[in-house]
Amino acid sequence: MQKSFPRGLLGCLAIACCNIASASGTDQFKVFLTTTQSARAHFTQSVSSKSGRMPQLSQGTFALARPGKFRWTYDKPYYQLIVGDGEKLWVHDQDLNQVSVKKLGQALGSSPAALLAGDAALEKHFHIVDAGSSEGLELIEATPKAQDGNFERVRIGFKDNLPQSMEVRDNFGQTTRLQFSQFERNPALAPGLFRFVPPKGADVVGE
Repeated sequence: MQKSFPRGLLGCLAIACCNIASASGTDQFKVFLTTTQSARAHFTQSVSSKSGRMPQLSQGTFALARPGKFRWTYDKPYYQLIVGDGEKLWVHDQDLNQVSVKKLGQALGSSPAALLAGDAALEKHFHIVDAGSSEGLELIEATPKAQDGNFERVRIGFKDNLPQSMEVRDNFGQTTRLQFSQFERNPALAPGLFRFVPPKGADVVGE
């Protein structure tokens, strides 16, 4: 004799499945912001220009501790390190032995990095809307409210409340696409990961 589930239970399961399936990009983004204090992942990046040249490809890892601390490491094809320590933004170009530094507030504010590593008050700097679905991801689109920003829009694709992709289109027609993998939510990260000391002999430019 075939057993049947109680109708009430079936109804609850159906509603739960519908909620999972219909979670919009903005809903998943809000969950990410409210449940994620730290994260780390691998990324691959391609940069395309309006001219149609072959995209520039790179890959590496990143880690963040919200708000305002992050470490972005390019391993291939050339090493470059970008560190936000909560107060300053450091960019180390190993080949040139050069470090540039600026105040993090003005550098982060309405930048694409703020969408992942900034605080929860993002509506202050961005218009954020749902942008439909693509390849199994729910998308959001963010446009900066400031007129003097250096990018036109950012799209982030979410799955299971975690960012899986990011696309940044700047004001010069260049598009940067990032794919994230091995994304970890709330790993234990050493505080020293977000500290940077310029290497001895490096040329330091900026504040």
